[in-house]
Parts: sequence; C-alpha cells; structure tokens
Amino acid sequence: MRATVSRKAHFNAAHRLYRKDWSMEKNESVFGKCNNPNFHGHNYELVVSVAGQIDVETGFVMDIKILADLIKEHIEEAFDHKNLNMDVEEFKDLNPTAENIAVVIWNKLRPLIGTDKELEVTLYETPRNFVTYKGE
Repeated sequence: MRATVSRKAHFNAAHRLYRKDWSMEKNESVFGKCNNPNFHGHNYELVVSVAGQIDVETGFVMDIKILADLIKEHIEEAFDHKNLNMDVEEFKDLNPTAENIAVVIWNKLRPLIGTDKELEVTLYETPRNFVTYKGE
C-alpha cells in the first residue's frame, strides 16, 4: 500500500527579483514591483509531501516528527526572517523566484529522505500564487 504524508511549515523572507547582467530597465520590465532595490517580503507557506509504501511494522510512510524536524532545521532556520538574496548562500547567484526557492528546498531535503520515497515541495508565495516541484 502506498500513501503520501505531508507537513506544512511557514517562513517569512525578503527578496528581490533581478538579474545582475540586465539593465535596470529590463529588470523593471520583466520583474516589475518585485525588482524593488529595497527588496520586499512574503509570508511563505510550505507543504512538503513524502510518498511511498506504508511500513507494515510502524504503519508510517515516514515518521512525520522526523519530517517536521528536517523542515525546521534545514528550511525554516535557514530561510525565516532572512533576505534570501543576501543571507542565503544558494541565492547569491540564483534569482529567488518562487520556482527557484521550491527547487532549492527540494534539493536541501532530498538527500535526507530515503531514496525509496518520492518528495514533493509546494511553496505558496501568496495564498493564490504557488509552485509545486517534484524533482527532475
């Protein structure tokens, strides 16, 4: 039997969408208000889902407490109340779009979850704008 377990998390972070190799005009044209040189912030909502076989002994796909601890240590502590462009190493040269943030989160968690399990990350930048990433 297969099932999916999910854990919700939350973090607040600032970012600026822009490319260093583009002019200010092109950045403004492509990214609009999100290109504000003084940055802007979001209250991100995160859903991390793990799918796999239900263990016959424990009844778990994955212990949800372990998943919660991994998210807290590797995502919330790394991103919460940070300026993603300036404070998070993964975004030093990567535009912190919702898509790229979701991929970075997936890449941080993937090595920590058994390879026999599927991992999916859904990141809400706003209640109506969200990205889902399942790996390549």
